[in-house]
Amino acid sequence: MNSNNLQMAHAGKGKGFILTMQATNIEQDIRSFLAENFMAGRTEELRDDETLLGNVIDSSGVIELVVFLEEHFAIGIADEEVVSDNLETLRNVVAFIERKLGGRGQN
Repeated sequence: MNSNNLQMAHAGKGKGFILTMQATNIEQDIRSFLAENFMAGRTEELRDDETLLGNVIDSSGVIELVVFLEEHFAIGIADEEVVSDNLETLRNVVAFIERKLGGRGQN
C-alpha cells in the first residue's frame, strides 16, 4: 500500500483516530528527544509522571527542550508558558503540546 492509499484508508477513520495517533506521536517524539539528549538513550527510565526539572533536565536543558518543541512542532512558546505546569513531567509536556496544536486555526 503506497502512502496515498494509506492516507485514504485512514481518512475514513475520523478525527478521533487522527488525534489518537497525534498524541502517541507527540509523546514518542518528546520521549525520544529527552532520552537521546539527557538520558543517554535510556527511554525505559523515563516515566510519564516523573519530575523532569532537576532530575532529567537542568535550567539550560529547559531552554533546549523549549527550542526542540518550537522547532519540531512548529509552534511558538511564550516566556510566560515556560512554567512547571507545562514542563514538569512528560505527561505535562505532552498535554501542553496537544493544547498548543489543538488551538491552531481557532479565532
